[in-house]
Amino acid sequence: MSNIQNPMPNRTEPTPPSTTIAEFDTYEEAQALVDRLSDAKFPVEHVRIIGTGLTTVEQVLGRMTYGRAALSGALGGAWFGLFVGLLFGLIIVNSWAWVIWAVLMGAAFGMIAGVVQHAMTGGKRDFSSIRALQAARYGVQVTNEHAAEAVRLMGQAPRAQA
Repeated sequence: MSNIQNPMPNRTEPTPPSTTIAEFDTYEEAQALVDRLSDAKFPVEHVRIIGTGLTTVEQVLGRMTYGRAALSGALGGAWFGLFVGLLFGLIIVNSWAWVIWAVLMGAAFGMIAGVVQHAMTGGKRDFSSIRALQAARYGVQVTNEHAAEAVRLMGQAPRAQA
């Protein structure tokens, strides 16, 4: 039998009652508190970080042109081609030609796919971007049965200077 525990809780089990022991403006501050608790040998499987006031932030990276779409598609296709080529290279001895051929074919098909995908937008999304979910505040919660111990350890643990 394995001693590995599932890091994700079973979603069918009810969440045990918890107490918020601290709130922070950034995720990094909340993560630092959990790290301090872990360093103090606190059972961190009873801790969770809750983000509240969620918003979606989309950072625009630049204008998407046919050239950029082709380059992006070619790079993605080349990576896929390298993967396929290496698989063939493991099966067929002395077959570096397969790897090179697969990278070139992957880049070519990726370039075509990138240009076609860009053309299909019809000019409605002529930019590239990255989306992220961001919270206004981050609360550190601990199950009620372990909250007092976590608060005690918070007071003892040395705080990192910002």
